Amino acid sequence: MVDEQRIAFSVGVELSYLTENEQQDLFEAIELEDKTPSLSQAIQMKKLSQSGKLDSDTISKIISEEKPNQREKISFQYDVLSKYFPKNFTPQDIYKRLLKLAQDDYRRRQRNREER
Repeated sequence: MVDEQRIAFSVGVELSYLTENEQQDLFEAIELEDKTPSLSQAIQMKKLSQSGKLDSDTISKIISEEKPNQREKISFQYDVLSKYFPKNFTPQDIYKRLLKLAQDDYRRRQRNREER
């Protein structure tokens, strides 16, 4: 996988310490989840392997964890949004206002659903 550039070299080094069976379980989990381990996940698996506590369920659980860099984000250009807010609003002010509008809308929809 390192040769195919699916995982970073440093991750591959950490995973090389897993037993052959653990590496096979990991490969299957990667294929099933369509996710590769981060360096911190690889280090975690190496430590578990060295203590004899790494099994296929643990590997699957670790691989399926959402990594911070895999979370979807929404971003806007300041110029696009700023025209809808007072001139003195900072990007943080706009963020807070949008979050409050979303929360209020969510509460309104919840109340409407309960009234039916």
